[in-house]
Amino acid sequence: MTVRTRFSPSPTGMIHLGNARAALFAALFAKKNHGVFILRIEDTDAVRSEERFVELLQDDLHWLGVNWQEGPGVDGAYGPYWQSQRQDIYQQYYRILEEKKLIYPCFCTDQELNLARKIQLSRGQAPRYTGTCRKLSASDIEKRLAAGQKPAWRFIVPVGTAIDFVDVVKGLQHFMSDDIGDFIVRRADGTAPFLFCNAIDDATMKITHVIRGEDHLANTPRQIMLLKTLELTVPHYGHLSLITGDDGSPLSKRHGSFSIHDVREKGYLPLAVMNYLGRLGHTCDTQELLDFDHLAEHFYLEKLSRSPARFDHSQLMYWQKTTVQMLDEAAMWRWLGEKVENQVPETMRSLFAETVKANVEFPHDAQMWAKIFFHENVVMEEAELNVIREAGEQFFVEAELAVDKYGIQLPAILADMKQTLGVSGKKLFMPLRIALTGKMHGPELAHIAELLGQKKMKHRLGQAVKLASGVV
Repeated sequence: MTVRTRFSPSPTGMIHLGNARAALFAALFAKKNHGVFILRIEDTDAVRSEERFVELLQDDLHWLGVNWQEGPGVDGAYGPYWQSQRQDIYQQYYRILEEKKLIYPCFCTDQELNLARKIQLSRGQAPRYTGTCRKLSASDIEKRLAAGQKPAWRFIVPVGTAIDFVDVVKGLQHFMSDDIGDFIVRRADGTAPFLFCNAIDDATMKITHVIRGEDHLANTPRQIMLLKTLELTVPHYGHLSLITGDDGSPLSKRHGSFSIHDVREKGYLPLAVMNYLGRLGHTCDTQELLDFDHLAEHFYLEKLSRSPARFDHSQLMYWQKTTVQMLDEAAMWRWLGEKVENQVPETMRSLFAETVKANVEFPHDAQMWAKIFFHENVVMEEAELNVIREAGEQFFVEAELAVDKYGIQLPAILADMKQTLGVSGKKLFMPLRIALTGKMHGPELAHIAELLGQKKMKHRLGQAVKLASGVV
């Protein structure tokens, strides 16, 4: 049996980290098992679906390194891959349900359904459809249709039936049909709701494993009943634990912006995000930075956590820093972009990239260092100014003299200052670094000297003399 997984987003907004993780896990599982990963666009919500979101979610998945073997742009045997183009398929299965008398028209209005739901909740009951229209006679139905009322159609849930299945993440799951109300399989406008078309598509596209968020767990017994009634193959289901913020609540906009589009805009590297998501709620047996194929080798359904996966920004930053360090020079400049490149003289680009790599997390960090190295003056905060004042005027006078003698030969400059001033360690390096860059921390001093050159070093040390003496 060929493993076939899918990701089926609705194009109603940007793809967020939770959806991206589900897509990644489904793609990794397919890759590990030499299977097929499918992208299916669930665009039956005509009011909210937008073509631009279809394009954006494809761009985001490609950026992340999640590619599909069937779907938009990649023809397969089970298309089309837009639900809006599969209405004839759904109609075929409606007819089967109708012939078996397993669906009935429902004329209940939204107001009536909301009122019934409120009453059930006030009694401590789980809200479910009470079966009001299931009791209508044929003549009642005819009268309502003649009056122009357009019904939705509901699936008749059998009484006293257990729905058990083994969730590949959560283990054995047990539901009773009596806790599930008759559910809509066809809207009043004739279109298929998620519950119906999602299940039909999984079966007709030969999906073997459905990996999705646990917010869909309550849908699964309904879809299993539907598929069994239609004598269609039921896939294996696996429901991923939700991602939570530091406060334990589901990750949302109040914790920050977590769409893949926004993550890209901030300058995160795709390999970093993929390695982070690949371990979010999944115990990976290596901490190496892995590409997609190698991450798939280390992916195991049985190592998916049943507990909520807490979003850990520090872990994401760990993978970001690790990925930055792995970039070669060409990749580094592609990531840094034109804003940085335009500030750095062409002859200095290799040295600049090598110098700042250990001190940048995002392109804007490199912009800051480019401004420090290739503009005339540095800007200091009060803490840095205090270090300059504490070092004293004579420190920087001697530093200027050493630069006059040795140019940018940092070891000689430091040895000279150490002998002349009688200082070493932090008291020697820190004031010098701050005078040259305005920062307490940063790249190696030797590289800083190379990037600045003798003339600019002397200029900045002269400015430090004035700051230390209180002239500026």
